[in-house]
Amino acid sequence: MEQQKKIALINDITGFGRCSIAVELPLISALKVQACPLPTAILSVHTGFPTYFIDDYTDRMKDYIASWKKNGLTFDGISTGFMNSLEQIDIVIDFIHQFKQPDTIVIVDPVMGDYGKLYASYTEKLCAEMRRLMQYADVITPNLTEACQLLGIPYPEKGHTDRAYLEDIAGRLAAMGPGQIVITGLADGDHIDNYIYETGKEPDIVSVKKIGHDRSGTGDAFAAIVSASVVRGDSLKDAVVRATDFISRTLVYTEQLGLPTNRGLAFEQFLTELH
Repeated sequence: MEQQKKIALINDITGFGRCSIAVELPLISALKVQACPLPTAILSVHTGFPTYFIDDYTDRMKDYIASWKKNGLTFDGISTGFMNSLEQIDIVIDFIHQFKQPDTIVIVDPVMGDYGKLYASYTEKLCAEMRRLMQYADVITPNLTEACQLLGIPYPEKGHTDRAYLEDIAGRLAAMGPGQIVITGLADGDHIDNYIYETGKEPDIVSVKKIGHDRSGTGDAFAAIVSASVVRGDSLKDAVVRATDFISRTLVYTEQLGLPTNRGLAFEQFLTELH
């Protein structure tokens, strides 16, 4: 009998702002995959708001994981998002050791920075630990900033790249462990490109028209749809096409609503169209 797939979601839970697990859980569920949150922190609103409450969950993650282990839980996928401490990365690596089975797919979204700059909470030590996590990943979804940081190379001037450059850095990332890589959000005039690299295959690009402004939670939505898609057996390209098409539709609607960028994507209107 076919079993429903399950993904462990290791990310923060934010009450308002449409990001992290609050976005990932409904999108993964819409794709008929069970989403099982493992919180790294609890926030009232995300850090793009003027003020926010945050409860770091690091000290409780081990007990939470131990309960899952005692209850004999297993997962077809492990998907990781933002982590803000060395200890959390150690906990995630230990989690992978405990729960990864031969067919479990590990998807890492190395949320580290954007536009050539690291996020304020990221240090060189944290970057080094994120590089260590790469050896356990099957699929990674870095943007160009994160790809450069993982490799310890300079960000290209104004973010300009070409296919030869992208193939080179993707190949170097693959040498760190993951066999499937999507370098996301590459600016190309009035389009956004997503560069797909799979070991042993010809690289590919999925390009979509740029719509509106950058919004919080877009990367989380992308990672969630890709994670659920590959875990249920879809090809990486099909996963990226599904994610970019869905996000494009929601962006058009969100811009029509005139929502501030820190309110994220108004994706709820389109959940029934995600399949």
